[in-house]
Amino acid sequence: MLRIWGRNTSGNVQKVLWAVGELALPHERIEVGMAYGGLDTPEYGALNPNRRIPTLQDGDVVLWESNVIVRYLAAKFGAGSLWPNDPAVRGMSDQWMDWQQTTLQPEMRVVFWGLVRTAPEKRVQRDIDASLANLADLWSRLDTHLSKRKFVAGDGLTMGDIPVGVHFYRYRSLDVRRPSLPHLEAWYERLEARSAYRAQVMLPLE
Repeated sequence: MLRIWGRNTSGNVQKVLWAVGELALPHERIEVGMAYGGLDTPEYGALNPNRRIPTLQDGDVVLWESNVIVRYLAAKFGAGSLWPNDPAVRGMSDQWMDWQQTTLQPEMRVVFWGLVRTAPEKRVQRDIDASLANLADLWSRLDTHLSKRKFVAGDGLTMGDIPVGVHFYRYRSLDVRRPSLPHLEAWYERLEARSAYRAQVMLPLE
């Protein structure tokens, strides 16, 4: 059985749990991180030297980095669905997964931590406002991309939808001004119709 370390309120852990849910994989989740602690133990450090979440154990295989774990699960258990067989479709899925990590995540982190996990009197509003302005442009890029397809890589859900889908729920849940994103909203409705997305991603922000 798969073992997943991490609290379910972590966006990175939610990526893995959503993938597991889509693939209907039996698993055990171990609560670690933030209020649960456990990241500084020798046992956890032996699994993940970065002492972050999530970590996945599948038999003798131990992996960390959320997008890597999603790719692994998709490749092993979701060939032809989450893991596209066509290299071009798979490449597009990979492209948006990397975009989430390298381009979207830095701005989302500033806004999410600033508005959700920082007391109002300690917020640096100019940094939040700057990242919100950047996010308006970034999300508009994905909105344009989705004007010609139902999901990130085509007509079916793939691993490429998972990282950006987790972030968009958070972005959409924040009380901030957002640009018009009609294609993203239509895509979000398609995600919202999926039971694994509702169960693993659509949780109150912590």
